Amino acid sequence: MAEPNRTTCIGDYLVDRLAAHGVGHVFGVPGDFVLALMSKMTAPGSPIRLVNTCDEQGAGFAADAYARVRGLGAVCVTYGVGGLKIANTTGQAFAEESPVVVISGAPGMGERVRHPALHHKVRRFDDQLRVFERLTVAQAVLDDAGTAAREIDRVLEAALRHKRPVYIELPRDMVEAEIEVGAPVARPVEESEPNSLAAALAEATERLRAARQPVLVLGVEAARFGLMEDVLRFVEGTGIPIAETLLGKSAVNNEHPQYIGVYAGKMGQEATWRYVESSDCVILLGTALTDVEMGGFTAEIDPARTIHATRGRLAIGYHIFERVQLTDFVRGLAEAGLPRFAAADAPYTPVLGPPPEIDPATPITVDRVFARLVEYLTPGVVVIADPGDALFGAADLPVERGTGFLSPAYYASLGFAVPASIGAGLADPTVRPLVLVGDGAFQMTGQELATAVRYGVAPVVIVLNNDGYATERFICDGPFNDVLRWEYWKMPEVLGAGKGYRVETDGELGEALGAAFGDDSVYSIIDVRLGRFDVSAGLRRLAARLR
Repeated sequence: MAEPNRTTCIGDYLVDRLAAHGVGHVFGVPGDFVLALMSKMTAPGSPIRLVNTCDEQGAGFAADAYARVRGLGAVCVTYGVGGLKIANTTGQAFAEESPVVVISGAPGMGERVRHPALHHKVRRFDDQLRVFERLTVAQAVLDDAGTAAREIDRVLEAALRHKRPVYIELPRDMVEAEIEVGAPVARPVEESEPNSLAAALAEATERLRAARQPVLVLGVEAARFGLMEDVLRFVEGTGIPIAETLLGKSAVNNEHPQYIGVYAGKMGQEATWRYVESSDCVILLGTALTDVEMGGFTAEIDPARTIHATRGRLAIGYHIFERVQLTDFVRGLAEAGLPRFAAADAPYTPVLGPPPEIDPATPITVDRVFARLVEYLTPGVVVIADPGDALFGAADLPVERGTGFLSPAYYASLGFAVPASIGAGLADPTVRPLVLVGDGAFQMTGQELATAVRYGVAPVVIVLNNDGYATERFICDGPFNDVLRWEYWKMPEVLGAGKGYRVETDGELGEALGAAFGDDSVYSIIDVRLGRFDVSAGLRRLAARLR
């Protein structure tokens, strides 16, 4: 029997539908055009907790990380000055397939007629919508009570189906508009064209049966679209070695016996890239062949020897197969009854093995920072790396759990890691965020530690303090790469909470890490003083290969 219609208002319906899809927190900054909607989120009995960040960009990055961990995230801001500030974070979410719901309050429909020169307006009232049409997969302006419920459901379904951001704009005089709603429309099931799927699986399995040294390279879509159960059935049944891309890192437990490391062209470990590039059948599963993912395009993989399957495209060698769903293709490989291949000739040997003995007086280096971190990477830790040397060094860290590593390894927007630790920590309260961030990136969004204090998230923040943008120095050095040296370890004095540590020697690092990981009641910030040109092994490998 169909559920009877009920009466509610647009604001309440939007909040309820977000909660029904697993969103328990919405990140944002208040402004007059969105206050009525935020009042709905903070009302007694609301299923959502509103998290006020220091800045809109911090809210956007936090929502992005929340989406990567929880499956859907949301950010809520005001019109113009708020919405346009999160264009960058929304662009990142689109590029890296992270389902974030961007909600913007907007001028009321009535006041647009009476007062066309309202504050926060650029040129036309639809300017912000036009911007977000380029950054999201679906958009809705809730200016009609008769269609609002259907529009909300349509847009949320698009976010979940495509794993990309969507945009909802709600005029402030429509928040309380009454609507009648029934049962939400079920999500459509995407199906493969049977003949195309059968032909693709036949050609793929034929290649695999003839291969001597196949290898699987996992990308970001493997985890985003819930493929890992079938992926593991496939690789464990066949014995095929597994590598990951930077954006896909932590899709598989790095302690898995078939894991051979991160493949990032020549930036990665030599044993890994040699094994992948010498393979006669490389399965690129859910991978984006970007310059960062491919180590500055130092990767050398012959397309004729690949099976490249993504959500939008399936290519086997130079043959393109249309209308084949990625989930069906991966499940078909797992059920194909392929033979078991011999063990890999290049078993994974972590670059970062057991931590070195602490030499108390030795000046600290980037390499010793990452080597020392290995002993703290328990299943309860999520590593969040900002772009730059924090990311390149973290590529070699072993991660033991799904979503145990987060980084914008394609779009590469600085300032992600600190606010992302709040999103990840609230999405999964059982984890402890470990933030790896350069000093330049910290100066962009480090104030969000105040938000961490307000909402009870306790990251361990390691600032790689080398007076500027180390990665840029290897490209073209100049005074534009310098930043003012802050006393980062004194942030607790500014915020009135937290613990700070200044580190210049190996012994001081050991003491700081022990103290920080021993206290999960509040954030810790470790200010690691490094030489200007002291960089990670990953960045050194990349620079050497590019030279």
